[in-house]
Amino acid sequence: MKRISVLLRAAALVLFTLLAAPALAQTVDSHQHRFSGAEKWAQVFDDPERDAWQKPHEVLQALKLAPDASVADIGSGTGYFAVRFAHRVPKGRVYGVDAEPDMVRYLTERAQREGLANLSVVAAKPNDPGIPSAVDLVVLVDTYHHVPDRERYFRALQKSLKPGGRLAIIDFKLDSPVGPPKRARIPPEQVKRELARAGYLLAQEHAFLPYQYFLVFRPGS
Repeated sequence: MKRISVLLRAAALVLFTLLAAPALAQTVDSHQHRFSGAEKWAQVFDDPERDAWQKPHEVLQALKLAPDASVADIGSGTGYFAVRFAHRVPKGRVYGVDAEPDMVRYLTERAQREGLANLSVVAAKPNDPGIPSAVDLVVLVDTYHHVPDRERYFRALQKSLKPGGRLAIIDFKLDSPVGPPKRARIPPEQVKRELARAGYLLAQEHAFLPYQYFLVFRPGS
């Protein structure tokens, strides 16, 4: 019964998100859709029941970040992953990047409230995340399929990676029972092809997430 309850809560969480998909904050193109009420959305994005299928602890473990690493979370929203990264790299720097002003405000206040001095919030432009300095890791969770002109975007993004830096993409599988409409999903094979054209090489592929694929890339030589 507990497992059924978790699955139902997870499905309800994603369904609630999908009902406002045109205004979803955790995207890089949300400038096209005015989105406010971050406090309301924090109850959805940061619902502890999400942990059952998002597995944030396992994701951070798989990324093997050093305590002084720098991370840019593109599409950070209310900070589900950005806050966790900030705790994971106490001697490093985390940039929570979002294009929606209310999410930028909310995460800025959250970082201050929780005493996360190493978490900076960045107001992105639609075609430029505006990462202030090069980082060891750029991560997009449930955001890749919202990026416009992806080849150009990710080719330009290479300048925001330090030598040896990585790009991590987590997004919903085609057969996942939760997530955006299937017509909006991008299969991992397409992600690999697009990023190869943008100059990246697949470095790792993790399979422990039940509803999402988890790909890690490095810029090619």
